[in-house]
Amino acid sequence: MIKMMFCKKCGAILVPKGEKSYCKNCNKQYDQKIEIKEKGNTEKTVVHVIEKQLDIMPKCSFYCKKCGNKEAYHWDVQTRRSDEAPTIFMRCTKCGWTRRGGR
Repeated sequence: MIKMMFCKKCGAILVPKGEKSYCKNCNKQYDQKIEIKEKGNTEKTVVHVIEKQLDIMPKCSFYCKKCGNKEAYHWDVQTRRSDEAPTIFMRCTKCGWTRRGGR
C-alpha cells in the first residue's frame, strides 16, 4: 500500500526497490513498499496512421521537376519551435512528388 510517493527530504518521486523504496535524487531509503498498478486497457493496440486526403487540401501553382506539372497541394507543419516559421510542404497533383520549402 502506498503511504507516501514523494521524498520528505527533496520532494522527488520515490522508486520501488524490492520491499523498500528510495529516492533517485538524494538516495534516501524508506521502509515502505510501493506497488505500481497500471489502470485502463492493458492490451496493446496498433494505431494506424491514415494519410491526409489530398483532394481536400489547398492547391497552388508550382512547377514539378519530376513530371512538369504546374499544380501542387500545399500544407504547413510546425517542425521547429513555435517562435519559428512553419515548414511548407508541396505535393504534385499529378505524380505525387513531395518537396519541402517555399512556394
